[in-house]
Amino acid sequence: MAAALLTPETVTLHNIPYVRDIITQRRLLEDIGATVLTPELRTHKITAAHIEVFEAPYELVKTMRASVLALGPLLARFGKAKVSLPGGCAIGTRPIDLHLSGFEKFGARVKLEAGNVVARAPEDGRLLAADIEFSKVTVTGTENLMMAATLARGTTTLRNAAREPEIVDLADLLNKMGARVNGAGSETIQIEGVEALGGAEHTIIPDRIETGTFIAAAALTCGELEIKDCRPDHLTSVIAKLREAGVLIQELNPTTLSVSCPEGLTAGDVSTAPYPQFPTDMQAQYMVLMTQARGRSEIVETVFENRFMHASELQRMGAQIHIDGRSAIVHGPTPLTGARVIASDLRASASLVLAGLIANGETVVDRVYHIDRGYEKIEAKLSAVGAEIERLRAPVTTSQLAEAQPLVESV
Repeated sequence: MAAALLTPETVTLHNIPYVRDIITQRRLLEDIGATVLTPELRTHKITAAHIEVFEAPYELVKTMRASVLALGPLLARFGKAKVSLPGGCAIGTRPIDLHLSGFEKFGARVKLEAGNVVARAPEDGRLLAADIEFSKVTVTGTENLMMAATLARGTTTLRNAAREPEIVDLADLLNKMGARVNGAGSETIQIEGVEALGGAEHTIIPDRIETGTFIAAAALTCGELEIKDCRPDHLTSVIAKLREAGVLIQELNPTTLSVSCPEGLTAGDVSTAPYPQFPTDMQAQYMVLMTQARGRSEIVETVFENRFMHASELQRMGAQIHIDGRSAIVHGPTPLTGARVIASDLRASASLVLAGLIANGETVVDRVYHIDRGYEKIEAKLSAVGAEIERLRAPVTTSQLAEAQPLVESV
């Protein structure tokens, strides 16, 4: 959606999920002057021919750090941009310094003013190509600089680039728009800048983390699920690790998985790392699996330093988990008991819903606006396959209004 800012022509995107972050991004685009039409629920037609404002305000960016992805396209096409420093999930420090240093290498002047990033291109308004090596792998940093480089003068090389399937998908869209991006999916990406980009039509890849979450749901409940319209080739590390743990996963065809767990789960260690290794976004779900596995498992989180907040909520449900720095030791199998728990971030909320599926008694998960950021109607999908789950709504309190948070929701 952010890439549509690179052209005055219409970009049509299919397979867009109806989740809170998409609504936020749409608001951002419309606030700065783009037109977003939705002829169908999962199709957006975005036209950024009359951008009037070159700013992503704090009110939107604080709820979704991906709003910072407006910075690269605005700077590349219009030569100026102002974006509030991002917010999002409370899972640790996620600075955008790698984005900013990259824009400076493109010749932009970048400064911080009152919590905002203000960037301007060189005097002629066009960025200059650069050779940039990321000091650490960054997905949004790779995406931001890749988009900016499409309109820069010369050929840009991004080294130690992120390799996630989402990077490849974005590059595919950019190339349909007339960009010249090569090497996406590898550690080195080359982008030959062009004078202008045009419109395009593109179908977005399925969400691999949603797929992984439903695989975990089937394994935990000893159920049998058929998961359609997914991309197993984007989940090779997750599928391999879950098979080691005893999950039976069969690829019925390139877009369909059959999942069951007839013999129960066996404990296994895992360490998160950038793609193609085991994703940090599946760590919380894997931790719930290990509470029901036979033996001791160690989960090491290497990507974010504060991503074990769900562990204390799982402990309240009876899980035997010991946290030591970036390692979590889980002993299982342990019966879980329903409780009232609080979701701290997007994937933590999903893990607590999974725990609730197998806990004795009733589990109430508060603050599930987090889960709505990345899962479309998860309660409806789980209910359709036999889960006893419903969405509750509670009145907004004075403190929540003061914090400008969405309506408190429980599931």
